[in-house]
Amino acid sequence: MTAVRRLSLVTDEGPVPAPECPKGVLRIAIATQDLKRLNAHFGSAKLFAVYDVTPTGWEIVEAVDFGEATDESGKHTNDGGTDRITMRVEALKGCHLLFCLAIGGPSAAKVVAAKIHPIKVPEPSSIEEVLTRTQTMLKTAPPPWLRKVLADAGMGLAKPFFDDED
Repeated sequence: MTAVRRLSLVTDEGPVPAPECPKGVLRIAIATQDLKRLNAHFGSAKLFAVYDVTPTGWEIVEAVDFGEATDESGKHTNDGGTDRITMRVEALKGCHLLFCLAIGGPSAAKVVAAKIHPIKVPEPSSIEEVLTRTQTMLKTAPPPWLRKVLADAGMGLAKPFFDDED
């Protein structure tokens, strides 16, 4: 069985476990091969960079390392029957959004069942670009699917008040 490694921040007191996501913060996972770019498919990403994002900033929470990655050719290594997808979903529990280049239907269903909203991005981009776009979505009028995610994250936006009286 392949082990999942969590690369967490370390302080003078030692390693810090991944904190619970605070209310009012959007936790996102980004599929990556190098911790610099969103450049991987969900099922074959070597790493997931996990960030907490608010309208005013972001910070890295941890990097989740799955060790071996495939070449994204559709062929996977024989890992002794391990359910790689379930292992990945379990490792990302607590995230609200998942950004990746691609995700298969069965994998997407497992991700959604874990209350993580998958977002397929058509082309690789820097992690900073993903974080900046996420902040822009938070600052502007988010689409309905994101409003639901934000409500679940404790970032519920006030519903517009329409007053017909002038």
